[in-house]
Order: sequence, then structure tokens, then C-alpha cells
Amino acid sequence: MSDVNLLEASVRTEFGKGAARRTRRAGNVPAVLYGHQADPRHLSVNAQAFAAILREHGTNAVLNLVIDGQKQLALTKSVVVHPIRRYIEHADLLIIKRGEKVTADVNVTVAGDAAPGTLVTQEATTVSILADAMKLPESIEVSVEGIEAGTQITAGELQLPEGVELATDAEILIVNVIAAPAAEPVEGEETAEAEGESAE
Repeated sequence: MSDVNLLEASVRTEFGKGAARRTRRAGNVPAVLYGHQADPRHLSVNAQAFAAILREHGTNAVLNLVIDGQKQLALTKSVVVHPIRRYIEHADLLIIKRGEKVTADVNVTVAGDAAPGTLVTQEATTVSILADAMKLPESIEVSVEGIEAGTQITAGELQLPEGVELATDAEILIVNVIAAPAAEPVEGEETAEAEGESAE
């Protein structure tokens, strides 16, 4: 386990937008490492290696950082991705220790098919959990198999893996199963046109 997700990191000495751009141009991601009452450290990590770890382990990846020859366990706390070009702009990393519990947001995925004639709406795509930093689930699955219209599934009803506690409000609505609206002929087009004319 010690060498899983090994990621070389170098300390950044330049700050600001220009420095961040230069870091990215060099194929690296600017990152900030914080936690455990330590002063935040400004780092740069290889963009390709970091992206590969995120693809394999999800956004809550545990990293074995090597900073100037020193190993440091860290949890990927947040990643900012460029909305158009899709490269990683910045990452926040949290210092962790083995056996320590951390709070993290994980994705909720919906599986199965609800009863015929229903429409499944997912009201929340993530929930906040408390778990061992080394055993964070990548996602939590909720099954809607055969569920009838009128069923609501809250965060408190999710099946959590062993050792995982809910940190989100248990009352938060995750999935809402409603009766599918019947397809009706489109009405009101003429009145809309008439209103458009009178508004001119």
C-alpha cells in the first residue's frame, strides 16, 4: 500500500495567476496542502500522473506525496477543472494520517428500474460522509428497482458501507419517484401567438 498513488510534488515559490499559468504550461498542477495545524504548503504535481490517479480512484483519491524526498499522505479534497478545456486548474489536498476519520463528499449513483409509469428524479448527487481516510468509498449506490410512484429516499435511508457514517443531514432528499406525466397534445400555441401580437 505504501507505494500506491505515489506522486512527486515540488514546493512552489512563486504565487499568483502568472505563476499558476507557468506551472500548468510546464505540465503540472498547482496544489495547496493543508491540515493538522500545519502551515499550508504550495506545491506543484505532475498533471498527467495526478489525472491518472483521479481517473482510477475517483475525486477522493488518497495520495502518497513525495515532497523533497519526504513522504506525506494526503486526501484529494477538491479539484478545479477548466470548464471548457477540461484540464485541472488547481487542487486542494488535505494532510491525513492512517486510521484517521475524515469527512468527504461522495457521489450517489442510482441503479435499477423503478415501477412502470414512474419517473425517477435524483435530487442530490453527493452526500457527505465520515469514514477512515484510507477506506473512503468512491460512490454510494441507491437501488430504485421496482419502487412505486410516491416513494422518496432520504440520505438517512442510504445503505452505507461498514464503518461509514453519514455527515449530511439525514432528512435531505436524494431520490424522488413520481408518476410519469402523461403525454398530452400541445395546447395554447394559438393563445400564445395572440398574446405575442397584442404585446407588440
